[in-house]
Parts: sequence; structure tokens; C-alpha cells
Amino acid sequence: MLPIPTQIIPQFSFDGSVADVRQCQIGHINDTFVVQTQSARGPRRYILQRINQRVFRQPDALMANIVQVTEFLRRKIESEGGDPQRETLTLIPTKAGSPYLVTPDGDYWRAYLFIEGARAYQQVESPEHLYQAARAFGRFLRRLDDFPAEDMHITIPDFHHTPKRFQAFVQAVDADAHNRAHEARDLIDFALARGDKTGAIVQALDAGELPLRVTHNDTKFDNVLIDDVSGEGVCVLDLDTVMPGSALYDFGDFVRTGANTAAEDEPDPARVSLSLDYFDAIVRGFLQETAGALTPRETAWLPLGAWMIIYEQGLRFLGDYLNGDVYYRIHRPRQNLDRARTQFKLVADLEEKEEAAARIVERYAARR
Repeated sequence: MLPIPTQIIPQFSFDGSVADVRQCQIGHINDTFVVQTQSARGPRRYILQRINQRVFRQPDALMANIVQVTEFLRRKIESEGGDPQRETLTLIPTKAGSPYLVTPDGDYWRAYLFIEGARAYQQVESPEHLYQAARAFGRFLRRLDDFPAEDMHITIPDFHHTPKRFQAFVQAVDADAHNRAHEARDLIDFALARGDKTGAIVQALDAGELPLRVTHNDTKFDNVLIDDVSGEGVCVLDLDTVMPGSALYDFGDFVRTGANTAAEDEPDPARVSLSLDYFDAIVRGFLQETAGALTPRETAWLPLGAWMIIYEQGLRFLGDYLNGDVYYRIHRPRQNLDRARTQFKLVADLEEKEEAAARIVERYAARR
């Protein structure tokens, strides 16, 4: 457990006096706390986070992106008659008026308003939840369709550059710095056998055959809040990786986490498969919200986007395991190895279901 950040909390403009602070264990990267306050207007909760600078090495640029995107989304949501305090993240400024805090030790802290009456699910409970979450991600992409991508900072260069991710993976295998490659030989061979397929999306972006968009770049199922009453996708969370990118990556990462029949770190690969029913719900919701925004090639390549991101994430989990678990937070030994095995099981399953997945996309694309 991390110590309660008692010196940090008073520096933010929270409403009322602090009644409770608890660490949140969910999430791989940042240190997160839930702060509850009490005032004459009643209780209120906030999310307080310390940005992990080992992962996010340009925190000022990262926060500049979040400020730009949330302000842009608030205007869009208001123009559509929505509620910006529920449909996008609301940064709580420091008492000095800054959108984030930098401590004398160089730590970066930020705070958000806690969105009540909704929650993020760690595992899919129904195709309807997937459909609604896919709508939320599609809506996020559509609302940012006219945001100039060139105005965004690239805070993690080559974040979804799959060929470079493959190169980094090969280097991790060759170095085998912690003598772990023998435990993962089957996964290493699986990954290496597909290395020549990594360049398709990157090459199309470079050639202008796919548009560069402002994208989320981490569209996990648990990064959408689902309303407790309506069951609708309310808000897209975790904007740390909002950067220029491809819609295919956003779609693909949602399939990676949403269409998996098991947990991301499931130790039993027999329980892991890519559900076509879940894939169907994702495609239906995503294309419903992005109608008129996606190009024909983007739409046709949605299954490729899913394959690419699932494969890429498998490379990243396995590479991190070989490197000594330095990037992704783990809560037990070999957790990153289990995560990698799950990804590659999904890759193999999607390869077997490639034609069926393409037919699902074609069916919903024809209805737009």
C-alpha cells in the first residue's frame, strides 16, 4: 500500500473538507487515490493521481493534450445538449489555478471529478455492455473528428508503431536479461513467425492511405464508464495516451479487451477465445457512432486493426516479462507471461475467424 498523499491533497481545489482517502488498486501504470470530501452541499468524490514518469516521460505535454481534448469535448458535448461533467473528464485545478501540480521533488499530480452513478467493468458481463462501450469509443472518435491532429503533442513516440514494437521485442529475446526466454519459447516462436505482417497499417498511414486522427490509443473495455441505471457508455477514461493515431488502433484495442472471453491475465489459455458475438456487438456500436467519419478503407480494415493491436500487445507483455517486468505493474509472478499468452491465443483465434469477422463488418457497414 502506498502512503496517503497528505501533503498533496490540500493543494487541490476540492469542495469541502477531506473525509476519506483510499488507494485504488486498479490500473497498471499510475498511482491512484479516491478522495472523499464533505461540505454543506453533501459528500463528493475525486480521483487523485500521480503520473508515472517512467512510462510518461513528457508529463507537461501529456497534460497539455488532456487539457486541450477535454475542453474541446466539453464544447462539443454542450452543443449536442449533453452533460460535460458526466460525458468527459473534468480536471480539478490546484489552488494556484494550474490544471496539475508539480512537487519540489518533480512528481506530477492531477485530480479529476469522480463521475458518480457509473462504473468501469473489469470483465464483460453482457454483449449490451460491449455495444454501449463501443458506442462511447466511437462517439469519442467522432467528436474529435475535426480536432487538428497536428496540434497534439506526441507524448510517446511510435506508441502503436508495430514494426518498432517487434524490433524491441526481438532485442528483448536476444538479450534475455533475466534468463526467462526458456519459459516462453512457444510464445516467442509464435511471435517471430508473424513478424513480417507488422507493417501494413503504419505503411498506409505514411502513404496517406489512412487518415491520421486524434485517437485515444488505449481503448480497453474498462476505460469506459457504464451508467448504473441506463446501461449506456457514459464517459471515456484514461486520456494519457491521447495522440495522433489511427481509428484502427482504437477499434482493435477495444476488441482485444472486450471480445476476450477471459481476463487479460487468465492463466488457463483454454478459457481464452475471441467471441464473435462480442465482436458483433463492438462492430455494431462502433460503426453506429462513426457513421460518416470513417473512410471505406478504415471500415474494411477494422479486423486487421484488431489483429494488429492484439499481436502488438502480446509483444509488449512478453517483452516486458523478458526485461524483468519494468513497464507493466504486476501483482504476482509471471503475470506478464500470462498476459502475453492470452494475447497470442486471441491472435490465433482471430486468424481462424478472419472471414467471419470480415462478414460482420460488411453487414453493419452496409446499414450505415
